[in-house]
Amino acid sequence: MSTATSTPSLVTLPKIAQERYERLSSRTANIGVIGLGYVGLPLSLLLCEAGFKVTGFDIDVKKVTDLEAGRSYIFRIEHTEIETARKQGLQATTEFSKLSDMDAIILCVPTPLTEHREPDLSYVENTTRAAAPWIREGQVIILESTTYPGTTEELMIPILEKENTQGLKVQSKGATAESGVFYVAFSPEREDPGNTTTARHDIPKVVGGHEEIATELAAVLYEGIFTRSVRVSSTRVAEMTKLLENIYRCVNIALVNELKVLSLKMGVDIWEVIDAASTKPFGFHPFYPGPGLGGHCIPIDPFYLSWKAKEYDFNTRFIELAGEVNEAMPAHVVQYVVKGLNQHKKSVNGSKILMLGMAYKKDIDDLRESPSLTIIELLREEGAEVLYNDPYFPTVGRGRHYNLNMTCTPLDNLDQYDCVLIVTDHTDYDYKAIVAQSKLVVDSRNATKGIDSPKIVRC
Repeated sequence: MSTATSTPSLVTLPKIAQERYERLSSRTANIGVIGLGYVGLPLSLLLCEAGFKVTGFDIDVKKVTDLEAGRSYIFRIEHTEIETARKQGLQATTEFSKLSDMDAIILCVPTPLTEHREPDLSYVENTTRAAAPWIREGQVIILESTTYPGTTEELMIPILEKENTQGLKVQSKGATAESGVFYVAFSPEREDPGNTTTARHDIPKVVGGHEEIATELAAVLYEGIFTRSVRVSSTRVAEMTKLLENIYRCVNIALVNELKVLSLKMGVDIWEVIDAASTKPFGFHPFYPGPGLGGHCIPIDPFYLSWKAKEYDFNTRFIELAGEVNEAMPAHVVQYVVKGLNQHKKSVNGSKILMLGMAYKKDIDDLRESPSLTIIELLREEGAEVLYNDPYFPTVGRGRHYNLNMTCTPLDNLDQYDCVLIVTDHTDYDYKAIVAQSKLVVDSRNATKGIDSPKIVRC
């Protein structure tokens, strides 16, 4: 992590910004993090570890209560990490008035899609409105939420300028204001739940300010907790960077998903093909098929960009096609459940199916946009009785687009089910034992690789 304390020579800071820069670079600054979920809480812990004074803000009273009591509500974050952060000064509150005590404010709120697959920026808008009355001169306000290029400038800044109570204005590009200003930047989150190979602080942090002073202030803040920051020329560039990263993955996953469907028809093992292609030391990066996309970013980002592109009379045909391919994968999985049951002379209507895995990928407790939710819905529409097992979800209740109210079913007496469907390949599962005890196993993740059994239908 950077320990630089001098101002970069390319930027001459006015007095108020210089003072803020010194507090950020010396890690004596007060940092407010709004949104204490899968992004905001890990970020708060990193800031505490680096020595910053951190206050977390959230409208969820339970999260605040848990943190104040030293409890974690995210599986991959241990209670001891929260307890340590509390000793380091971490506070949590629902009182936005305390934002006035912060040197920098970082927004980490959700940016989901509406039911019509359009951007839902209500969390960003409502949070900005709630924060605006409490901002003060010289503060640095950073948005981390994934969104389309232009959100920071077109949505966030106008609200902050209109609804702050001191008549403050955002620092203008090329201006040298000494007073009455605040600073705004965008820095996309790069959280990767379940990643145990790359330390969180080793992930470079992209930073783009509304103007260069904001860029420097945000960069020095992040250099206190990340190995390095990557400065870009604007908030729009930083916003587009995040979309490119995830659309790149979305498109390539769509490619292998489509090739998987074709390979199944041709009697070719796509997993063996990918393994063989991966031996090429250049020009190829492996992506893997699955039952559909999940998580907050990859399934959502293409729709944010395609929606914004229409403003410029531009159709992102390639990106939209990738989205269509990936969205079709849950139905593909259901087709193979039907196929497997037919081979056992069973109809899906009235069948009892145990689904393994609710999380969108293995070994995490994250249900956002998980294909399992769609698969359950489709199977129920076909008349199946669906139960689930997931070591990370004792219960699954209600979300923005689902209302399941289900309880985790123990992995007992697997022969009572007409089909065991593997949707998430958690490492906790003993797949050999599962196959041995089941009548039929439909595997959408290649979790049963190396197990030879007529009970397995791979899709």
